[in-house]
Formats: sequence, C-alpha cells, structure tokens
Amino acid sequence: MKDMADLFEPEPHRWGLRGDPFVWSALRERLSGTYLPPSAGEAESLLYATFNRLVAVDLATETVSSVYREEFAHGGMSSGHVSMEVWRAVLMPLLVERALDML
Repeated sequence: MKDMADLFEPEPHRWGLRGDPFVWSALRERLSGTYLPPSAGEAESLLYATFNRLVAVDLATETVSSVYREEFAHGGMSSGHVSMEVWRAVLMPLLVERALDML
C-alpha cells in the first residue's frame, strides 16, 4: 500500500506566499504513515480535511485570498502567510492529481 506522504515529492517549484512550503511540509508530516485511500475522492477528502485542521480554515468555502498563521512564520516579509488562492488553484489540485496517478 502507498503512503500519503509520497504525494508530496517532489515539491513544487513555485509557491504563493512564504507560509505555503511550511504548510506543505506540515501536511506531509501529518499524513506520513497514512495509507493512500482506495479512491481519488477519499484521498481528496483526506487532504482537504487535514489542510483545514492545520491551517484552521476551510479551503473549499473560505473566500479570503490568504491567511496568516504564526506556526508557519519562519522569517521574511510574508512569513506565516498562506495563499488560499494558490492552494485552491494549484497545490491541492496537484496533490489530488498525484493521488489519482498512484491509484
């Protein structure tokens, strides 16, 4: 069985804001040791639920373009800011596509 953490390699070449790579790493760490569900829909639900818990925002329904989270602040001007737009349009679809490819 495949591990959900496998979806996170390789990392994307571009991010939205400085907090995004730290969210990516936190998601990978949180999902490490979790088997890939048998369907893309279940994998997508797990990814969204885990993101929502980590960032404390519902990615599917929240309309703001970015949020600030202290735990993802590691220096720099936009440190700690998470681009909801990039997660909705690029990063989450990338992870879901990778899950589909692994099934």
